[in-house]
Amino acid sequence: MTHFDPADLRAAAAQYGTPLYVYSRAALEERWRMFDDAFGGREHLICYAVKAASNIALLNLIARLGGGFDIVSGGELARVLAAGGDAARTVFSGVGKRADEIEYALESGVRSLNVESPAELRRIEALARNMARKAPIALRLNPDIHAPTHEHTATGHKDSKFGMSGDDIHACADLAATSDALELVGLSVHVGSQLMQTEPLIDGARRAVAVADSLAGRGVALDSLDFGGGLGVAYGEARAPEPGEYVAALMDALGDRDCLPIIEPGRGVIAHAGVLLTEVLYIKDAGDKKLAVVDAGMNDLMRPTLYGAQHAIENLSARDAAPEVVDVVGPVCESGDLLARARRLALEQGDLLVVRDVGAYGFSMASTYNSRPRPAEALMGDGRLHLIRERETREQLFAAERVIK
Repeated sequence: MTHFDPADLRAAAAQYGTPLYVYSRAALEERWRMFDDAFGGREHLICYAVKAASNIALLNLIARLGGGFDIVSGGELARVLAAGGDAARTVFSGVGKRADEIEYALESGVRSLNVESPAELRRIEALARNMARKAPIALRLNPDIHAPTHEHTATGHKDSKFGMSGDDIHACADLAATSDALELVGLSVHVGSQLMQTEPLIDGARRAVAVADSLAGRGVALDSLDFGGGLGVAYGEARAPEPGEYVAALMDALGDRDCLPIIEPGRGVIAHAGVLLTEVLYIKDAGDKKLAVVDAGMNDLMRPTLYGAQHAIENLSARDAAPEVVDVVGPVCESGDLLARARRLALEQGDLLVVRDVGAYGFSMASTYNSRPRPAEALMGDGRLHLIRERETREQLFAAERVIK
């Protein structure tokens, strides 16, 4: 486990308990610089996808690296601002922005509202006019690409809820050109998440460039082209494209066009920088197989249940026994509550396990299902361990609720 010392992880669990998310500052910064350095001397903007991991301590590190942010809600914008992020380096994506979120974004001065439908553009125009502001917008293209990824993370095919057709893009550009409340600043595209080949990403980029060229032919000059995110990471043995390989291919598609390239990595920055620590509560025989029941469940890490995601699991407690085939399951009252199936591990009750590569869509998708408090988060950096989120308490689970008398 590069960047994670087993002794430090055992100390973290002893200090803060389990389940516990632990992040490595060095791993985050290393991955960020791989994307940043890949552009060479070309001006660019990297907008970290806040949905991947949104603790303000992590967002603050990215802001200090010069990063921008990709957000999909008013809450994420509030996090960015609380973390010291710059609204002017923030793009607001998402198909269902509420009126109050649009107003908040305009008041905060975001770089662009990435428009996903003509109806949304009309609402943005009306709100901006009422506020006596000019709304900076980028139009999101649906490139009609069915990327080879899980159906829940494919976003660029024609039946997806995301983005617009080329015809709608041109109609929205025409509306923007005639409105004193809109300023068209860019075009965006995103084909999907956890892509293990660059071809769909490059295909999407080329289609976006073609639409940008068609707009330029009609006298519409764009300041930026946002190529989205989606670059996959290797959770197991599969090879993932390197950031340099990905960026080079994007820049080849963009060529020498006078547009600021924007990318939106999330998983590619933070996935390998996070682990989840969990304790073995019980060893249980279940028919023909053995179960290791741990104190982290699907409410703490949803990815295996939601996507069938495969995360490496290691035992941080030394064992001389021969490994056995076990399912690692959680305490939640659902049959789908598991972290892994059929893993070869030597385990005993009380052992400390580490689930690797969970920095992305780990804590950010955590819930309080079964009234289970969400885990604490800690950050390793500068030779120290920092608590960056306290463990939720039982009382906090219902602090906002009221009994009717």
